[in-house]
Amino acid sequence: MQTTFTLSTEGPGLYEFTRDVAGWVRGTGLLTLFIRHSSASLLVQENADPEVRADLAAFFHRLVPPTTDASMSYLTHTYEGPDDMPGHIKAALLPVSVSIPVSDGTLALGTWQGIYLFEHRTVPHRRQVVAHLSR
Repeated sequence: MQTTFTLSTEGPGLYEFTRDVAGWVRGTGLLTLFIRHSSASLLVQENADPEVRADLAAFFHRLVPPTTDASMSYLTHTYEGPDDMPGHIKAALLPVSVSIPVSDGTLALGTWQGIYLFEHRTVPHRRQVVAHLSR
């Protein structure tokens, strides 16, 4: 089984789409999710406290700031905006695919885990995540 989820983002941050995925899976197998972009990532992360998402976004912004920050003056790929190359760096550091076991139509996530698209760009985007369920 395969499908593509399209998610709209409104700037940097983590966007949960666990319910969308959970509503699609059937049977038992291994679910693979893959994001079709080079400046966004996928994460399985805590979904109980929104401060976790805010802290993760703040940490990665501090780790890899925009090219307007003096510490990033060594970058040469800057013509697509000050968030573009930092977005590529973050996507290189974080996963672009995740695998999750599925048992009897249920994602085998932990109690406080959710599936997130981590947007690294500041402008709104429509991101595609391909889902493949192997049985």
